[in-house]
Amino acid sequence: MQRSEIATSFLPMPGSAPVEWLIEPGLTPYGHALAFMEERVAAIREGRAGELVWLVEHPPLYTAGTSARIEDLVDPSRFPVFDAGRGGEYTYHGPGQRVAYVMLDLKRRREDVRAFVAALEEWIIASLAAFNVRGERREDRVGVWVVRPDRPPQPNGSAAEDKIAAIGIRLRRWVSFHGIAVNVEPDLSHFSGIVPCGVSDHDVTSLVDLGLPVTMADFDVALKAAFGQVFGAAEEIWDENRKAG
Repeated sequence: MQRSEIATSFLPMPGSAPVEWLIEPGLTPYGHALAFMEERVAAIREGRAGELVWLVEHPPLYTAGTSARIEDLVDPSRFPVFDAGRGGEYTYHGPGQRVAYVMLDLKRRREDVRAFVAALEEWIIASLAAFNVRGERREDRVGVWVVRPDRPPQPNGSAAEDKIAAIGIRLRRWVSFHGIAVNVEPDLSHFSGIVPCGVSDHDVTSLVDLGLPVTMADFDVALKAAFGQVFGAAEEIWDENRKAG
């Protein structure tokens, strides 16, 4: 079965509490994010904390997934490079990119990794649709893509397409962490220091690059609404103790 044919509903068991939804101010150091996710995932599995979607922006950096190839790190001295521990290859994070770390208990939803990735793609696609952007999935490439008829076609004659969102996840005892990264208005030139996600024959784009004056706050509203469609209710929280330091 192709991923486009997979049912993408990941609603929780009846009676489950809403997912906590936390928007982090400022730029979150990547090491802080890794430590926070490790602690939270353990707490979710042990029943000490609820599910959480944590929205952050990072300072400019590259991260390496478990499938990263060193030859895809084109400019290793450009920005700090971190071993992320997630699936996937190299990616870039930086200001203007919305990173959503998704810490969900799949035992209370569906124990299906392939369907979970498809659900994350569906969440992004629905979020982009709020701005009349048609995001698409590809069977041979994880992430979300937009067709660019304004660009020269590919060598095989098909329309050019750019990547607008990346996905990289990890599961521990069926609790997810890491998540998605959607380009709202990052500096796209920063992607040139890597081969993003190991794909060299396509470019990256952003909502602003597509000519849409979308702010991060605008996108967060769409992201939260679309999350409810795929994963169920989310309730925004604020906790001073979770601010990045």
